[in-house]
Amino acid sequence: MTSNDMPQDDQRQTTVEAGAGAAQDSAPAGQGGESASVDPVAEALALLTAERDELKDRTLRTLAEMENLRRRTEREVADARAYAVTNFARDVLNVADNIRRALDSVPDDAKSTADGALKGLIDGIELTERDLAKTLERHGVKIVEPQGQKFDPNRHQAMFEVPNAEVPAGTVVQVVQAGYVIGDRVLRPALVGVAKGGPKAAASPADAA
Repeated sequence: MTSNDMPQDDQRQTTVEAGAGAAQDSAPAGQGGESASVDPVAEALALLTAERDELKDRTLRTLAEMENLRRRTEREVADARAYAVTNFARDVLNVADNIRRALDSVPDDAKSTADGALKGLIDGIELTERDLAKTLERHGVKIVEPQGQKFDPNRHQAMFEVPNAEVPAGTVVQVVQAGYVIGDRVLRPALVGVAKGGPKAAASPADAA
């Protein structure tokens, strides 16, 4: 029997079955290919984005390190300028001390009645002391004058205590040797005598803090 002799219904069923079989054979291959495919543009974009973020992070870290280095260098340069003469200034203080001792060795009544060469000598020594103090001050070295102030262990060195009920305890009542600072640092603490026996000194706002 030829295909032309087959009934029309049987021929239609055979065609449907053949199409279903072909669909089943092609379906797994189509599904597998779709799941395995990757968009190359999206993958490249993701890699470039990650690389960009990494480079941005490195750049920000480098800039922060450079800024810290710049600030640290500026501080070091400023300190070098301000404190470069520290050792020299400390040695010069010995000269200032000797000048002061020379003046203190002359009694007050002798200074007031001095005339002629002696008066010229005393005036010359006092002028030298003033000029030396101005020279030191131009280089950032200043004298500490603690007389009558509250004792400050950061700037003063107590040598002895003086019984004195008229001033608050802890007040500097005698300066044995002047102190000096350079910038905001102590070059040499002042040697002082401190009062005791008086009323307790009121706390300053800085002490309370």
